[in-house]
Amino acid sequence: MAGAGMAIAVLTSGGDAQGMNAAVRAVTRMGIYVGAKVFLIYEGYEGLVEGGDNIKQANWLSVSNIIQLGGTVIGSARCKAFTTRAGRLRAARNLVEHGITNLCVIGGDGSLTGADIFRSEWGGLLEELVQDGQISEEVAQENCRLNIVGLVGSIDNDFCGTDMTIGTDSALHRIMEVIDAITTTAQSHQRTFVLEVMGRHCGYLALVSGLASGADWLFIPESPPEDGWEDLMCERLGETRSRGSRLNIIIIAEGAIDRSGKPISSNYVKDLVVQRLGFDTRVTVLGHVQRGGTPSAFDRVLSSKMGMEAVMALLEATPDTPACVVSLSGNQSVRLPLMECVQVTKDVQKAMDEKRFEEAIQLRGRSFENNWNIYKLLAHQKPAQEKSPFSLAILNVGAPAAGMNAAVRSAVRIGICQGHTVYVVSDGFEGLSKGQIREVGWHDVAGWLGRGGSMLGTKRTLPKTCMEKIVENVRKFNVQGLLVIGGFEAYEGVLQLVEARGQYEELCIIMCVIPATISNNVPGTDFSLGSDTAVNAAMESCDRIKQSASGTKRRVFIVETMGGYCGYLSTVTGIAVGADAAYVYEDPFTIHDLKANVEHLTDKMKTDIQRGLVLRNEKCHEHYTTEFLYNLYSSEGKGIFDCRINVLGHLQQGGAPTPFDRNYGTKLGVKAVLWMSEKLQEVYRQGRVFANSGDSACVIGLRKKVVAFSPVTELKKVTDFEHRLPQEQWWLNLRLMLKMLANYQISLTEYISGKMEHVTRRTLSIEKGF
Repeated sequence: MAGAGMAIAVLTSGGDAQGMNAAVRAVTRMGIYVGAKVFLIYEGYEGLVEGGDNIKQANWLSVSNIIQLGGTVIGSARCKAFTTRAGRLRAARNLVEHGITNLCVIGGDGSLTGADIFRSEWGGLLEELVQDGQISEEVAQENCRLNIVGLVGSIDNDFCGTDMTIGTDSALHRIMEVIDAITTTAQSHQRTFVLEVMGRHCGYLALVSGLASGADWLFIPESPPEDGWEDLMCERLGETRSRGSRLNIIIIAEGAIDRSGKPISSNYVKDLVVQRLGFDTRVTVLGHVQRGGTPSAFDRVLSSKMGMEAVMALLEATPDTPACVVSLSGNQSVRLPLMECVQVTKDVQKAMDEKRFEEAIQLRGRSFENNWNIYKLLAHQKPAQEKSPFSLAILNVGAPAAGMNAAVRSAVRIGICQGHTVYVVSDGFEGLSKGQIREVGWHDVAGWLGRGGSMLGTKRTLPKTCMEKIVENVRKFNVQGLLVIGGFEAYEGVLQLVEARGQYEELCIIMCVIPATISNNVPGTDFSLGSDTAVNAAMESCDRIKQSASGTKRRVFIVETMGGYCGYLSTVTGIAVGADAAYVYEDPFTIHDLKANVEHLTDKMKTDIQRGLVLRNEKCHEHYTTEFLYNLYSSEGKGIFDCRINVLGHLQQGGAPTPFDRNYGTKLGVKAVLWMSEKLQEVYRQGRVFANSGDSACVIGLRKKVVAFSPVTELKKVTDFEHRLPQEQWWLNLRLMLKMLANYQISLTEYISGKMEHVTRRTLSIEKGF
């Protein structure tokens, strides 16, 4: 009960963003968990100033069943009064009345700056209240310090210092749904669509949706087009049509400007295309659709993680700690001094106002800059400087995973840019052994970005079953680089090829694996391609199941997820849907744990929440099968609740890839081929490639913050081949969050707090992952 005697208040302010409710839920539950009193402030700063019924104490059930709702259930409002000292004086009095000295603010940079001003004036405001006789000297002494922590809720991702802000990923989901829908109608009619997305000062949404949809042209405020862009754009659009494309997509951020700072409107762009090219052109302005709808899995997990960290930051605050903002760095929570972030965010705007556009892009951070450079590389074919002597082959191996096609597309295009001959192989290693190999060009992979599954076709066959024939075809087609996109079989297959190098000189080539599997069980990376799409698919199903459970009282659903022995899918889905438990192989459980879970649910049925959701990873236990759990829960819950089973099955593999997987696949494809090109140059001697060192066959992956290439021979030492798992998995520390938010009594000693870091121009130039 580290927080006993503390009082924490939480409010949401500024524009709403999907995921705010998940953050409110996490702050409330974590606060109660550590023994503090938690208050919800309704209607943002306005409620803080008005007081009265706008400030209510919360209990565990106050925030039940809100994780899947968009917007903010406690309301948000722009507040004039709080910008005045008189307004802040009333707000201080309202807080002191409830004994609240810890404030968690979820909002944009304006809301957070307001909170910091409030904190700096706190002592003076209390003195004034004592002088006016509104509070006593003792009360002022007891509440002498106000601690502030911020969570950034903004769909624009315009706050410097954090990789992602709450709501950005969900907004991208809305945009991609619209683009996918528009693409089909545009192809039917051979139309051009001009799509305007939000982002008055920040082009992040436009940039990532442009990258994830392969848009023909893109306007962002940070990098206005060169003078005379009108001619170039029309020429480019005409060229794509003449090559057989039936549609054009132009994405424009609402804050788009030209070099002289004059706004570029979507209607101006439309009229230009109609007048110069005569194309049938339509404008779609997305507007507030982007703020709406249910939050994505990423936003729910991010908000829950940040909310818990915010409470820990308030617990650990001292008079010397600055007001901090909890942010995401790679897959870790970190704390950053609030005003440092606000300062750099203002620097970006200043650079744009002063037309220092290169600098503005750098200040947005390395990840933004990377997105922009990759978009420019892939949007339009530039003839290679010279033909290279190398040929690459690309194949998919294992089960299909969303994002595979995005990786193939970007790898093919970047290979062509480098002047290589690029082959694609159908049906994995089996297709390679049968010679199902064909050369591809730039336009052969157009339109692949948003397609689910694998356009090349994929099989689980491993090379050792057909090694001779694979070697024969590698020799026949003179393949010097092999890019394998797939799951555990892809990693295992490349390992087998490397181990056969002693026997076959033809296999002394450069090889790279892009991990793509919904199970997220490939060593060498924190995230595999396709796992984000799978978590979202599982989460949407569980949301519906929960909804049906709310209709019928006292019902517990047992839901089985895929993932082999890897519990990533069920753990992350469990956090995203607020499950009561998630059984996984990596976190062993006994009959005593099952008994405790049944008792936990029995107690829960006595409250107002009369439903339960339990997730089970398909191979979490040899004997405690889904059927067994159903029978156990049914007999133990007799007369208290009844039980139902749902097996999600292959729907977790299907569907269109999420924006994260499209973007991630695109970037991994580019980085993998650039790395392979570099390695090929290194080992090219007297007209041939000979590579037999360990680092010539790697898995590319995101590890914490950086893209790393790990030799498969090194990874072999840290792999459990029997269960097809890495021996250590970072996501296991998320299980603590799952259990705490489901109200299991566990010790806080296992919780790892985020570190305080600083935001400078130097830290922004370090690549922060994707």
